[in-house]
Amino acid sequence: MFFVGCKKDSPKAPEAATLVAPAKNSECTPLQSDNGTSSVVRFNWLASDHTETYELQVTNLETGTVHNKITSNTVETLSLSKGAAFSWVVISSNSKTNKTASSGSWFFYNPGTETSYVPFPAEILNPEPGATVFRDINNEVTLNWSGADLDDDVVQYDVYFSTENPPEELLASVNGNIEARSVSVEHDTVYYWRVVTTDSEGNTSDSGIVDFRCH
Repeated sequence: MFFVGCKKDSPKAPEAATLVAPAKNSECTPLQSDNGTSSVVRFNWLASDHTETYELQVTNLETGTVHNKITSNTVETLSLSKGAAFSWVVISSNSKTNKTASSGSWFFYNPGTETSYVPFPAEILNPEPGATVFRDINNEVTLNWSGADLDDDVVQYDVYFSTENPPEELLASVNGNIEARSVSVEHDTVYYWRVVTTDSEGNTSDSGIVDFRCH
């Protein structure tokens, strides 16, 4: 006697949502003012496949306070402090799998009465956090980042690079129109780096520490 069985398909993992608004590296337009210190901001993203719920995570870049909201919608609102910079990200999930997917992380500014803006933290582009990379023929790796400031007055990037965490050694201070730096590296070594952005008013922001391994 023969038995024929059907193989059960594994549940499909959710895909990453695409962020829409507030736009990346922008000043948002609040829906309304709650009071003298906060206003309501509208968030919008595109639906992702194999997703039942989304977790909206909005982080105050100065205080580190995280605002969370879980929803099945692709539009949500939050009351946020005026005159502050934020990052936002959307996590996609479904009940059939414990896998999740994260959208990109975007920065925005919720306007207040300020006349000068702190630059957004530099976005680390390459090497990506946790990546393993190959050295070039000169035993070097190129560090790439992207900076933004609503005043468009970034004057300097300070690049810190080390095998120690946190990296305290200043690799270079470069002009605000330069967003890359080559550095000598060794085989099978983990490196840590971060970028501090400074604008013409002396305001600064920190990219946070990222690491990569050389192969």
